[in-house]
Amino acid sequence: QVQLQESGPGLVKPSQTLSLTCTVSGGSITTNYYYWSWIRQAPGKGLEWMGAIAYSGSLYDSPSHKSRTSIPRDTAKNQFTLQLSSVTPEDTAVYYCASGHSTMDYWGKGTLVPVSS
Repeated sequence: QVQLQESGPGLVKPSQTLSLTCTVSGGSITTNYYYWSWIRQAPGKGLEWMGAIAYSGSLYDSPSHKSRTSIPRDTAKNQFTLQLSSVTPEDTAVYYCASGHSTMDYWGKGTLVPVSS
């Protein structure tokens, strides 16, 4: 059973870079045909896909956030990271990492990241 756990700062200030790490257990981030995504949900809003990194290392960006988002990975640690630059209070959300083959079958519990001065 694949398990995902998000970790990161409790608070980020406007204009800073938000950095969250997803640690994966029970499976490898290089397993063929698996995709590893970041999704967020702002207060009172729906789920929003931020981007993904594939088992091969290929990146898939959300057009809405492409210029501010990067998703590096560390295969030795079996982790992948979301880096979102130049954050504003509108980036306040619960951030989830998720994974699957053709659907997102596995999800982390999510972590709330407030953006505030």
